[in-house]
Amino acid sequence: MGSFFSMSNSKNNQSESNEISPIETCKRQRMSPACVEECPRLIPNLPDELSVQIIARVPRICYYHVRLVSRRWKATIMSSELYKVRKELGTTEEWLYLLVRVGENKRLWHALDPSSRIWQRLPIMPSVVDEEESQKGSSRLWMWNMVEGIGIAQVIRGLFRQRDALDDMPFCGCAFGAVDGCLYVLGGFSKASTMKCVWRFDPIQNAWRKASSMSTGRAYCKTGVLNNKLYVVGGVSQGQDGLVPLQSAEVFDPFTDTWSQVPSMPFSRAGVLPTAFLADMLKPIATGVTSYKGRLYVPQSLYSWPFFVDVGGEIYDPETNSWMEMPNGMGEGWPIKQAGSKLSVVVDGELYAFDPSSSVDSGKIKVYDQGKDAWKVVIGKVPVYDFTDSESPYQLAGFHGKLHFITKDANHDIAVLQADLCSNSDSSPSTSTPLSPKSMHDGLLPKSATEADAVAWKVVASRAFGQAELINCQVIDL
Repeated sequence: MGSFFSMSNSKNNQSESNEISPIETCKRQRMSPACVEECPRLIPNLPDELSVQIIARVPRICYYHVRLVSRRWKATIMSSELYKVRKELGTTEEWLYLLVRVGENKRLWHALDPSSRIWQRLPIMPSVVDEEESQKGSSRLWMWNMVEGIGIAQVIRGLFRQRDALDDMPFCGCAFGAVDGCLYVLGGFSKASTMKCVWRFDPIQNAWRKASSMSTGRAYCKTGVLNNKLYVVGGVSQGQDGLVPLQSAEVFDPFTDTWSQVPSMPFSRAGVLPTAFLADMLKPIATGVTSYKGRLYVPQSLYSWPFFVDVGGEIYDPETNSWMEMPNGMGEGWPIKQAGSKLSVVVDGELYAFDPSSSVDSGKIKVYDQGKDAWKVVIGKVPVYDFTDSESPYQLAGFHGKLHFITKDANHDIAVLQADLCSNSDSSPSTSTPLSPKSMHDGLLPKSATEADAVAWKVVASRAFGQAELINCQVIDL
């Protein structure tokens, strides 16, 4: 099959100077009804079942060109059956999807195939929300865009009952998730109202579609995937006197396109405050969600601008459909990325979290030891070069069985770094050497002798996005 494509390419190159090439003539013949009747199969002389097995083994990055072979090939590439076969054969591939913000209003999703290091830009995300929901909002003249990016400080001002806080926000706080091979953008603000709407991107169809709306309009909610279902917890909703924190949760089933209610988070630790005044002033809010060992782990905090207090967290068990308190060591030691969010990811059964420390150009990665109920450092210094005031200067992701860190490199390009943890069970805090332009070009991060046994960095891919800022990342396996 590879020789077939090579022959086609070589013939095409030889006939570029012709006004109408033989390849073009052949293409017109293939598209004619007579030719379709003569070649009813995907690959001549092979059953279609076998042809699909062959196509399922082709790298997904090639599908964009392979679908140009014929209409039948295009229909096959865009059919869900092909991806079921890929799953059965074990030929699925994990791609990284990055959302970046260019300027004030332009938000773009980009997909990276880590194997080929090829980037692809996704179709532009819908920027107009459902008209019926939009009419329920304020009559303000501006329109919110469907992306995350404002500081938690402004949200807390809303929680502190400043009704006009929404007037100064440049864009809304949507949530993002990936389940069953699709990308989801959920909720946020539009015309000063919290939205229920959900948008879904299907990589197979390469298109955005509207999915079933949530039962509650919410912004800045947290998402997690468990048992191939998408959970949404917490966030804020627009009340009569400003933004109101939510304790509710719900779950989305992608197979039925339906939402179901989940018991609300008790926020039991919020009740330990010594006075009624503090209980009224400090508002409980979920600061993250992680699917870990078959349960949802939700770290929580109490907020009242400009103060916030960590109060551990709670765990949702789908088998009992109930919440329980998070272990003390886990909740109290969960590193804080910034006020309002805790950056974590599970890789190969291990829970990792990023701790930005006190400096903007450094940070640590910790792993949770369930047996000791404690966090310990496995990477003592993470290379960070984004010195801007970006709300999301770095992201964590797990794919190909490795921990990945996404940030700006020394050239101000967005880089995807892979951490090869050689030994994280009993490692002491490690240090790492900052990335240099040459090391970025070579794809390797120099290691000192002290860190050689702990971590080795590898640059998976990088791309110049100009002044673009990171917003979010998701991993999809197809």
